[in-house]
Amino acid sequence: MIKNTEMVDFKVFHDKWGHLIPVEENATIPFDIKRVYYIFGVEDGIRRGFHSHRELNQALVCVHGEVKILVKTPEEEENILLDNPARALLIGPMVWREMYDFSKDAVLLVLASEHYDEADYIRDYAVYEKEAKTWFKNVVSR
Repeated sequence: MIKNTEMVDFKVFHDKWGHLIPVEENATIPFDIKRVYYIFGVEDGIRRGFHSHRELNQALVCVHGEVKILVKTPEEEENILLDNPARALLIGPMVWREMYDFSKDAVLLVLASEHYDEADYIRDYAVYEKEAKTWFKNVVSR
């Protein structure tokens, strides 16, 4: 995994009634959860994201279908397939992300450590790269 990202496997409880996955802040998710949203109905060929966050932590879970996530720092990049509701991709600050190749039935759940704040977004890659190089030199990532 690239710096400041991590895959987390959730515990799945199985019984005759189906499957249950508990998700808890500061336990299965290593931060306070202040915002939850989900993305669905993304048409073929559409890429989303194209940004980084200065402070925000996120957990991405594809609860149905599948989606690919490009995570990138100035030094490395990785493409990750999310296709299992029992796995989450944790993305910390200063990691560029793009979501693509959504299956028609994909539902991508996002758990965020902060409320929406446009000032936390970096949407210009050149600006991101400059800030991220400094950030990764000065901050210990997970």
